[in-house]
Amino acid sequence: AGPALPKAAGQRRAAPPPRRRTERGAEAMKVNQDTVLRGKKVALVPYTAAHVPRYHEWMQSEELQRLTASEPLSLEQEYEMQRSWREDSDKCTFIVLDAARWPGQVEEESCMVGDVNLFLTNTEDPTLGEVEIMIAEPCYRGRGFGKEATLLMMAYGVRSLGVTKFEAKIGQENEASICMFKKLHFKEVAVNSVFQEVTLKLDVSDQERRWLLEQTNHVEEKSYTELKRPVGVLET
Repeated sequence: AGPALPKAAGQRRAAPPPRRRTERGAEAMKVNQDTVLRGKKVALVPYTAAHVPRYHEWMQSEELQRLTASEPLSLEQEYEMQRSWREDSDKCTFIVLDAARWPGQVEEESCMVGDVNLFLTNTEDPTLGEVEIMIAEPCYRGRGFGKEATLLMMAYGVRSLGVTKFEAKIGQENEASICMFKKLHFKEVAVNSVFQEVTLKLDVSDQERRWLLEQTNHVEEKSYTELKRPVGVLET
């Protein structure tokens, strides 16, 4: 199976334009700063400065630059991007870790698999979330990691961020990713031949909401601070 790598529609690696921050948005993006979503294959953790060097390494790949519509950044720019994303009111970002290896005895950075994002950038419709997933490590592609990470993010968006509609914009050549989103009940609604991208959408009806929560009923929500505490260190 091919990589689960939606094109990012220019959102991933462009410096965010200044936007009026709504109180709801600011609160929504702070909500995940200590959140871990742990599934069967993946654990989603907040994107911190400690993840930047590995992330920067990934984004030197011409394939990932193409698939995510990204330009290469310097390491310093990457740190700035991480800070702006952490503070921006209309983005929710998690790093995808291999749940079989984290938390454990190995460094967290060595368990990184990719990232998953939710953009709440439609000022006319704050209930619309654009979702994107990147499985950057080739050995993890085609094994269900992208699917579970996307389901976890969608369920989180519905439960915690008030999202009722999802959108995904994917490069036309990325058939594996288009196929994955269709398995998650998304429908193709537009093709942009200029940008060579496909737009897929999903309206979260009561039936879809039930299905989504059933698909993620195994997920545990935990504290990132607690899970990162070194083994053997007890609270005083």
